[in-house]
Amino acid sequence: METSSPSGNASEPPSSGWASLIGTIIAILTLTLPIVVIAYYSSQNPIETLPQPSYSLSEPKMTQN
Repeated sequence: METSSPSGNASEPPSSGWASLIGTIIAILTLTLPIVVIAYYSSQNPIETLPQPSYSLSEPKMTQN
């Protein structure tokens, strides 16, 4: 006789408690670690990576003849 209910042997193994815990830890780190790193580095004094120009950026003065 056929039954419409699924059999006790499922194709998926039962989920492990350790796998769920590790997945939760990875998810929390993925969401919080970028925010922590950005906050840490944005609170420090900015490092000047471009050198100051050794010449003046003002407009050249025109001389009248």
